[in-house]
Amino acid sequence: MPNTHHHKSHRIIKSFEADSLRKRPFVIKIADFLTSRFGTVSFLLFNFLLYGSWICLNSGKVPWFYPIDPFPYSFLNSFVSLEALGLTITVLISQNRANQMGRLRQELQLQVNLYSEKETTKILQLVNRLAKEKGLKIEDEEITEMLKEIDTSYIERKLQDQLDKAQELHPLGGGNSKNT
Repeated sequence: MPNTHHHKSHRIIKSFEADSLRKRPFVIKIADFLTSRFGTVSFLLFNFLLYGSWICLNSGKVPWFYPIDPFPYSFLNSFVSLEALGLTITVLISQNRANQMGRLRQELQLQVNLYSEKETTKILQLVNRLAKEKGLKIEDEEITEMLKEIDTSYIERKLQDQLDKAQELHPLGGGNSKNT
């Protein structure tokens, strides 16, 4: 039976990201696809080639081409601005999704750590009981403390107090921690 438990845990962790990627809305899938293409050397070189050609052709130095966007290249500036806007929004969409995945991973890791802590405490309690049954007396304050269950709500309150104090000291440094 224990193997089943570990097998399920491994399967949950293994499928977490694949499941999340599969459940992305269509718009997010497009943004991720575009971000993966825009963040390449090929795209950079394409832009250099495109803009360099545009400037060269519209500079008036190519005899067979009549400039349609002479210096100061107003159409080019507009196009570059729109491209920058599109790229920025696309990257921000992908980053927001990546941040959400990171938060989910952190929550999953916290839950796994809490579960591991409970397992470890249970093992220590069993070892302590076996030691008592064998007549061994363990006088170690650290082990006695470790035998207690962790009060996660106490830790959460302490962390929130620290965040609130930091917010009072630096009100502009990171938003309202009470809403987090």
